[in-house]
Amino acid sequence: MRNMTLISAAVISAGALMAGQTAFAYEAGHAFARIGVAQTDTGSGNGNVGDASLNVQSARGLTFGAGYLFSDKVGMELNSSEKFEHDLNVTPGGDVGSVDRLPVNLLINYYPMGGLNANVQPYVGAGVNYTRFSGEPAGLSIDESYGLVGQAGIDLAVTRNMMLNGFINYADVSADIDANGDTIGKAKIDPVTVGGGVTYRF
Repeated sequence: MRNMTLISAAVISAGALMAGQTAFAYEAGHAFARIGVAQTDTGSGNGNVGDASLNVQSARGLTFGAGYLFSDKVGMELNSSEKFEHDLNVTPGGDVGSVDRLPVNLLINYYPMGGLNANVQPYVGAGVNYTRFSGEPAGLSIDESYGLVGQAGIDLAVTRNMMLNGFINYADVSADIDANGDTIGKAKIDPVTVGGGVTYRF
């Protein structure tokens, strides 16, 4: 009940704030920067280590990015985050430690309302994801991963340059797990990340 009350209050406050704000338009030549917090959900059944099933736990962290619009409706975005620290466990076997995951995404975004003045500016994007792992349990290493990424988001005007941002993205992350130079398993994460924060338009 407390969570529902907080969510309702946030929605009402955001609605009241939005109602009195000046509309804005994304246009060719605009640049922006974003910062926020995100929760990344890795699901279950995240590969294997030898004969054991691998589970990679969800994590939360800071996100950031920047972008540029080539036209009113099309632009490029580069985003990343601090390292997400994921706890690891195997079945059978239990907890085996943790691993840090650093994602970098390069996307082409489409803004369906680009060029139009509005309080709300949605967008969708697709591109490539690079993921680097570090801090693996002793004796193990996880290779780098390259895959596809897609996202959808929305910017809500607070001022003509400042916006509240919300987004969701999905990345294809798959990498070999090595020990002593031999491949002994595979990490299949495919994280779904949901986040919110602030966008500043230049």
